[in-house]
Amino acid sequence: MRLKDTIHYNLYKKIFILFILIICIMASASVTDVQISEVFNNVDQMGLFLKRFLQPDWSYLSDLLSPMMKTIKMSIVGTLLGMLFSIPFAFLATTTVTNNWFVTIIIRFILSIVRTIPNLLLAALFVAMFGIGEFTGVLTIAVFTFGMTSQLIYEAIETIDKGPIEAAKSVGANKMQIAVWSIYPQINQQIISYSLYAFEVNIRASTVLGYVGAGGIGVLLNSSLSLMRYDRVSIIILFILVVVGIIDAFSENVRKRLS
Repeated sequence: MRLKDTIHYNLYKKIFILFILIICIMASASVTDVQISEVFNNVDQMGLFLKRFLQPDWSYLSDLLSPMMKTIKMSIVGTLLGMLFSIPFAFLATTTVTNNWFVTIIIRFILSIVRTIPNLLLAALFVAMFGIGEFTGVLTIAVFTFGMTSQLIYEAIETIDKGPIEAAKSVGANKMQIAVWSIYPQINQQIISYSLYAFEVNIRASTVLGYVGAGGIGVLLNSSLSLMRYDRVSIIILFILVVVGIIDAFSENVRKRLS
């Protein structure tokens, strides 16, 4: 194929793809009763938002330190509590430890239910039960961490070397001793890695939990948006990005040292 034909082919291909995308967008708008023209009618509002958003209120930065520390504390405590409960449940969720399919199926069913509940829904339920505050945020993060890491841990248990388990059984060790001395040493580094990963995820999630009253810097973000203080919204987002980036870099470095 000549170069000129190749260029024409690529051009026609891009035009065809663009045409298909336009049809898909129009069809989606029709099905969902969305008026695309309304997007262009709000150009003035978008301009106002961007104008204020691109002018961060740097003087507001000092007011963010305490809420961010609360967010980090919430994430740390919630992650630790979640891991504290996820480890024993993960051991019960595998027949490698229990040798009982009935117990394993029940535990996995419970874990599956916990994992299907979104963070914001959990937070909303806990706010209704326990009220607004950091305790609700910690509880939400703990339950979320429990559901996420328990599956990772029991999947790790199922891939371990069975030799130490057979050796422990041959000398009369009970299930608790097998779990502590034959299984845990093979997955302890993975548990630490999963804990760090969960902490990273929880830092990001906890900034959103403030929308439903779970405390932390998310409360300021929600109130700034409600008051249309977009200059404060931008500095809050920038501050969150910097903190999350630092935590991610630290966590990734630790995980590389463990691997």
